[in-house]
Amino acid sequence: MSNPFLPIQTTMPTSSLYVNLPITDLAKSTAFFTALGFSFNPKFTSEQASCLVINEHINVMLLIRPFFAGFTPKPVTDAHESTPAFMSLSVASRAEVDALMEKALAAGAVEHSPAKDHGFMVQRGFFDLDGHAWEIFYLNEAEFPQQ
Repeated sequence: MSNPFLPIQTTMPTSSLYVNLPITDLAKSTAFFTALGFSFNPKFTSEQASCLVINEHINVMLLIRPFFAGFTPKPVTDAHESTPAFMSLSVASRAEVDALMEKALAAGAVEHSPAKDHGFMVQRGFFDLDGHAWEIFYLNEAEFPQQ
C-alpha cells in the first residue's frame, strides 16, 4: 500500500500559483489575514481584490463575490455551505502551527477539527471569515515513516 504522505517529485520549473477565493467583505478579509501576519501585494490589490502573499511563488487572490463571478460561468459556491477547496499551508515548526492557529482564532476564525499529531506531522485547521477551509501543518521529513 502506498503512503499518501510521500512527497511528490516533479521536474516542473518553478512557477507561481494564484489561488482565487470569493469573499464577502474585502476590508474584513484583508484585516483577518493581516492579523495572521501575512502581507499583501499592492500591485494586484484594488477595491475588488487583495493579493495575499504566502511566499514568492504562492499568492491568494481575495476577490469580492461579484468580481470572482466574472471569471467563471459556474455558480459561485458559499464556503459556509460547502467545501469547494481546502488550502493547506506548511510552516517551519510545531510551535508555528499553534502560533498561527491562535492568531487565526483571535482574528475570528473557527477551528474545524481538533489538532492531529501523527508523530512526523502535526495539523490544525480553521475556517476563515468566509468559510474557506485552511489547514496549518508541520511535516518533519526526518521522522517520516519509511516504507
